[in-house]
Amino acid sequence: MTSQTSWFETAVAELTDPLDQRVWSIIVSLFGDMAQDRGAQISGGALTRIIEPMGIKPEAIRVALHRLRKDGWIESDRIGRVSHHVLTEFGRTQSAAVTPRIYARGPAVDERWHLLIAEDGSGTQLLEEVMLSRDYTPIGRNVALGAGPIPDQTEGLLALEISPKRAPKWVQDRLCPHELRASCLTLLNAAERAAETRPKGWAPTPLQSATLRTLLVHRWRRVVLRQPDLPPAFFPPDWVGPACRDAVFRMLDTLPRPSSAVLNGTG
Repeated sequence: MTSQTSWFETAVAELTDPLDQRVWSIIVSLFGDMAQDRGAQISGGALTRIIEPMGIKPEAIRVALHRLRKDGWIESDRIGRVSHHVLTEFGRTQSAAVTPRIYARGPAVDERWHLLIAEDGSGTQLLEEVMLSRDYTPIGRNVALGAGPIPDQTEGLLALEISPKRAPKWVQDRLCPHELRASCLTLLNAAERAAETRPKGWAPTPLQSATLRTLLVHRWRRVVLRQPDLPPAFFPPDWVGPACRDAVFRMLDTLPRPSSAVLNGTG
């Protein structure tokens, strides 16, 4: 076994999420990164070759594909003995909706913020209706934090413009819970270790690049989509989100994104 092959296997083990091996979710990350364009197909063989190094068996991949078809994410067809899988219109729409957040290298944080506070009881329903119309971050059962100016439709709610300078620990813990901070730190350490031990001059094959990209995107997606873009005051002192983002993209930049056509033609 060469040092480069050994490093790839070690990097895969390092980057595999110890807390989330949901195969259907891994497949969603894979398609979102490499086959999001309309009509972009990935063959069953390519899918297996990308995912198997993660320690996932073909049987588990078939079960996950069945679930994704049932849920309307993926369509599959077969030509001879070769199966092909493609995102449905629904799957493409869902992937496209989160792509800007996943791949943003420096998210812009709004300068204006406001709070909406609802009266206990029936007021919470009013708050929920407003929250459906825009992106809000719940702080409590009847309190929501929103970016930008106060919207017009806030009758029945206490609306306050705020200037976030300081947030108490209980707010920081609610917006950025311990398990999320731990997941982010674990990913940061894994990405840094993989980068530090990478053999000089190592160039991945398309399949190796696809495997490592899928692992990185999958884990980063689980972090960034759970954490809204907020001013620094709302983050606890041990939040390593910016450093984790930098480490993930430094590694992604060294892993060329293979096209679905290249992957399907890989032996």
